[in-house]
Amino acid sequence: MDWFEIKNWLELSTGLARDSLHVYAGVGVQLFVALILRRSLASPVPWLFVIFAAFANEFYDYNVVHASQNREPVYFDEAVIDIWNTLLLPTLFLVIARFWPNLLTGSVAKNGKPDGADGDSQSS
Repeated sequence: MDWFEIKNWLELSTGLARDSLHVYAGVGVQLFVALILRRSLASPVPWLFVIFAAFANEFYDYNVVHASQNREPVYFDEAVIDIWNTLLLPTLFLVIARFWPNLLTGSVAKNGKPDGADGDSQSS
């Protein structure tokens, strides 16, 4: 069973559209790599694996599936949509985990207030 048949099987067995599968695959790769490599989602390493997986998938689709069908103008439009769907949520997770981790953890600062809540009003 080659990669194209696996993707068809996933689409048929889950009942999900290919666009949805790209979204789930991107998040799944990011979380799996972060877990295996013991990296935070704030690290760019899991995100880079998602980029590699997205482009490797599109390279495979172009060389194996679409090259024989001579659909280049349509293929490139579909490829951009596939890459967008695959990278959107992992990119969002990376940016939030890196720059606004409080949104994910709800951590509290040492003063007992949520991080970012400055104590401008002092009590006497």
